[in-house]
Amino acid sequence: MNNNSVTSVRRARSSDQDAIISVCKAAFETKDEAALVKELTAQGCVAELLVAEVSGSVVGTIIFSHLEIVCADKTVDALALAPVAVVPEFQNQGIGSRLVSEGLKSCREAGHHIVIVLGHPEFYPRFGFSSELAKPLASPFSGDVWMAAELTPGSLENVSGRVVYAAPFGID
Repeated sequence: MNNNSVTSVRRARSSDQDAIISVCKAAFETKDEAALVKELTAQGCVAELLVAEVSGSVVGTIIFSHLEIVCADKTVDALALAPVAVVPEFQNQGIGSRLVSEGLKSCREAGHHIVIVLGHPEFYPRFGFSSELAKPLASPFSGDVWMAAELTPGSLENVSGRVVYAAPFGID
């Protein structure tokens, strides 16, 4: 199945919900990500939700949800990228990369400025994510897997504070 091409990456429709959950269940070892996606959607936390299709079937998804960076003198709106999922038989074919690229473009076009991710340190930097940018952002995470990206250059300049994820993440 490795010669299939992605026929489209598009914004998800409400009719895609079951397929998105199926993709998450297939892509991850636990059902936690599928449950997270259900809750993020149900609670209205989703800013951008895209799917990748091959031959009309949804084989991948990416979700960006709202989060806040609580600083001493202000609160800065940002997005969390989580999860990005591709069904196993379509992994390592560039679908995840295309979802991230198209997703960040969609977020930028929608007027968002900052995206936070907890992810693979060799995958996400090619899309502009940096652990250096995330250092001033307090969270339960740290190190080279805790990264931020500026969709608008300078968006994180002088931003230092605590990251507050949407409630479905269950992170305090």
